[in-house]
Amino acid sequence: MTGHVEILPDSATLAHHVAEWMISFALETKDTFRVSLSGGSTPKTLFGLLASDEFKGRFPWKRVSWYWGDERFVPYDSPESNYRMTREAMFDKAPVPADNIHPVPVDGTPEDAARLYERTLQEAYGATTLDPARPLFDLTLLGLGPDGHTASLLPGEPVLEERKRWVAAVSHGRPEVRITMTYPVIESSRRVAFLVSGREKASIFRAIRAGGIDVPAARVQPVGELFWFADRAVASEP
Repeated sequence: MTGHVEILPDSATLAHHVAEWMISFALETKDTFRVSLSGGSTPKTLFGLLASDEFKGRFPWKRVSWYWGDERFVPYDSPESNYRMTREAMFDKAPVPADNIHPVPVDGTPEDAARLYERTLQEAYGATTLDPARPLFDLTLLGLGPDGHTASLLPGEPVLEERKRWVAAVSHGRPEVRITMTYPVIESSRRVAFLVSGREKASIFRAIRAGGIDVPAARVQPVGELFWFADRAVASEP
């Protein structure tokens, strides 16, 4: 496993630690701070903390722009929507300018949605070609599935080999169609942070940490720094 690894006592402590870390990083940046978000229970706890009385007044909401690394192709009000989860956990409770929120489109076809989101990212970046010296994102948050997937980069799917498209539809591998950023976009970040909690992730986390396993999450090699924040349940021995 490459990158910085930090093991926290439990998922609540992990979320609190990452909230402090994220605020410090955002405050170091004076211009627009672009964040790519992840779904999942640990990010949900983190988002709730950022919008809490403890943290809300310290975060530079007005200059933070929010994007999603992946999304299920479902309506925004669906219980399965990553956008809905983030809105309910954080955006509804914090002073987030509406123009700073950039959800994945869920209208038309999945391929149309992927193209539209790719255009949104390219407009924010100001170019259609990524420059390693100028990352698209300041911070990319990722999760880890028990099968080694991250975002919607699913094992065995053609999207793993995509290097030209910034965003792609993933039509197989899960019950619902998904839209995901591809590796070049996920890796175009000053910092990439995996948030991993829960004993069900322990086996895959240990395998990635030991090296030599070729799963989607293990392939992420950002142009900036890579961080792994895990709780003790994930890092425990079998």
